[in-house]
Amino acid sequence: MSLILGISCFYHDSAVTLIKDEKIIFAAQEERFSRIKHDSSFPKKSIQYLLKNHNISLNNLESIVFYEKPFLKFERLLETYIAFAPKGFKSFCASIPIWLREKLFQKKLIISELKKIDPTFNPLNKVKFSEHHLSHAASAFYPSPFEEAAILTLDGVGEWATTTIAYGKNNKIKMLEEIHFPHSLGLLYSAFTYYLGFKVNSGEYKVMGLAPYGEPKYKELIYKNLIDVKPDGSFKLNMNFFEFATGLKMTNTKFSKLFGKKVRTSEIEQITQFHMDVASSIQVVIEEIILKIVRNLKKKLNVNNLCLAGGVALNCVANGKILREKIFENIWVQPAAGDAGGSLGAALTYLYDFKKHKRTNKNVDSMEGSFLGPIYSDIQIKEELIKLGASFEELSEDKLLNETVEDIISEKAIGWFQGKMEFGPRALGNRSIIADPRSINMQKNLNLKVKYRESFRPFAPSILRESLSKYFNLNCDSPYMLLVASVNDKIKKEMNDKEKQLFGIEKLNVVRSNIPAVTHVDYSSRIQTVDKNTNEKFYNLISHFNNKTNCPLLVNTSFNIRGEPIVNTVEDAFKCFMGTGLDTLVIGNFILRKNKQNLKFDKEYKDKYNLD
Repeated sequence: MSLILGISCFYHDSAVTLIKDEKIIFAAQEERFSRIKHDSSFPKKSIQYLLKNHNISLNNLESIVFYEKPFLKFERLLETYIAFAPKGFKSFCASIPIWLREKLFQKKLIISELKKIDPTFNPLNKVKFSEHHLSHAASAFYPSPFEEAAILTLDGVGEWATTTIAYGKNNKIKMLEEIHFPHSLGLLYSAFTYYLGFKVNSGEYKVMGLAPYGEPKYKELIYKNLIDVKPDGSFKLNMNFFEFATGLKMTNTKFSKLFGKKVRTSEIEQITQFHMDVASSIQVVIEEIILKIVRNLKKKLNVNNLCLAGGVALNCVANGKILREKIFENIWVQPAAGDAGGSLGAALTYLYDFKKHKRTNKNVDSMEGSFLGPIYSDIQIKEELIKLGASFEELSEDKLLNETVEDIISEKAIGWFQGKMEFGPRALGNRSIIADPRSINMQKNLNLKVKYRESFRPFAPSILRESLSKYFNLNCDSPYMLLVASVNDKIKKEMNDKEKQLFGIEKLNVVRSNIPAVTHVDYSSRIQTVDKNTNEKFYNLISHFNNKTNCPLLVNTSFNIRGEPIVNTVEDAFKCFMGTGLDTLVIGNFILRKNKQNLKFDKEYKDKYNLD
C-alpha cells in the first residue's frame, strides 16, 4: 500500500490531499478548519483531521510532496527586483527578509511543522518538491477521464511560469511551452479586480459576475495600451501601467489616467455603469486571448481532449466559450483549479512522473464529484446538535426529502449539509444553500438576507443530468459548476422595449426565463449537472422537487456568508443557520426550523468575517 500526501500552502488557499495507491481518499482546504477565508498557513488542522479519521500516522506515509519549488520562486523574486531597479525598493525591503528568514528553506519549515503534529515523525527522504505549473497540469490531466489530452494551465504566477501548455498521455506529462512572469493573464485580471474595488485573489469572480451588466467599451483601449497579443495567443503586458512586479499595489496612476477614473477603493462607493463596462471589457479580452491559445494548442497537438487548471480556469464563462467554439471534442476542468488543487497535483506528479506508476484509472473521472472532504455520521450529528441546544426532528430519508421540498416550494431558503465536504471553491450539493429557481424574488433575497453580499451576483442551477438539454444550450456533463451556457429559447422570456432601455443594476429586476433565480442578465447560467451515481441524496431531492413542480433543478449556492469559508462541521452549519436569514437546516437525516429554535438569532454573525 502506497500513501502519498500532497501539500500546498504559504501563498493562497493552502490544502492537503491524501492518495492511497491511485485513489484520492481525502482532499480539503485549511480554510474550512481554521475558518479563515483563503487561509495560506501550513495546513496543520487538515492534516490532523485526515490522520485521525484515516487512522494513520505521518510515519505511514511513503512521501510528502510540496506543490512548488521555493528556490525557483526566490530566483524569480530577485531577478524581478534587479530588472525593475530602483523601482520596488520598498517592496524588496518588505519581502526579502521574510524569504530569508522563513520561506527559502521550506523543507526545514515543512518538517518542523510536521513534527509539531507528530514529534515521532521521521522525515528521512520523505519530503519532495514538485513544480507549481506541473502540479497544476497533473491535477488537470491525471484525474480526468482522458488517456491523452492537451493541458492548459493559467494563473497569476508559480515560480516563473504564468501560462503553460503541455501534452499528457497515460502516466506522463510533457511540458511544451511557458509564458513567464510578469506577463500573466491571471495578474492582468487581478489588476482589474483591484481597479474595480474588489479584493485581489478572491474578488475575481465578482468581475466575471459584473461583466454582463456592461458593454466592452474599453476592449480596444486594453489591447492598444496594456497587452500585446500575438496570433497564437502568446502575450506581453505593458508594465508601465502596473505595479505588481515591484510595488505593493496592482496598478499605478497611469492605469487610472488611461481609464479616466481613480481606483474604486471603498465598498460603499457605488458601482456605476463605468465599472460594469470595464468589467465587461476585461472579461471579453481574457476570453479572446484564451480562445487564441486554445486554437493554437489544438493546431499544435491535434488531440481531441483539453484539460484546464490554474486559477484562471475557474473563469467558467471563458470555459463555456471554449466549449461552444468546439475547438476540442471534450474539455475537463479541475474543480479545485486554484492553488488548493496544487496539493493534489503534487501527489499525482510524484506517483506517475517520479514513481512511473501505471495509470489504471483511465476513462473515469477520479475526482468522484469532488466529494473528498470530512464526513459526519448521523450519530455524530445528533450528539453535536444536542450539545448546541438545537431543536430538531429525525426523519426517514423519504419524509426528510418531502418536507424539504415543501419548504423549498414555500420559497424558504434551506441550508443543506450532507455527506463528504466538497474540495474546491464550489458547493456541489453537500454544503449548499438551496432554493426554488422559479421564484422571481429569490436571487435578490438570497444575496441580501442570507449571503449578505452584492445584489448583482448570480446563482447557479443544479439540474438532473437527463433534463439538461431541455433547459440549457448544453449537452455534456458539468458536475463541477465550471461551464456557463445560455437558457433554452423555450423557457426564455424576451424583454420588451422598455426593459431593453434599462441600464446596470436595473437589469436585475427583469424576469428573463421560467427559472429567474438562476438566469443571469445575459440569459446565461453557471450549470451543475447532478448524477445519481455521484450524489444520490442530492439527486433524489431534486427528483422529489421535480415530481411536485415539473422543474428538475434547484438554486445551489455555497453554505456560508460573504467572507466566510464554506461550512465544514455541524457547529459551523448551525452557527451560519442561526446567524442568517436561512429558514431551514437539513443536516444528515435531521431537520431544523428557525422558528422552532429556542436560541436567539445571531445578529452580529455577518460582522465576524472580513469582507471578501
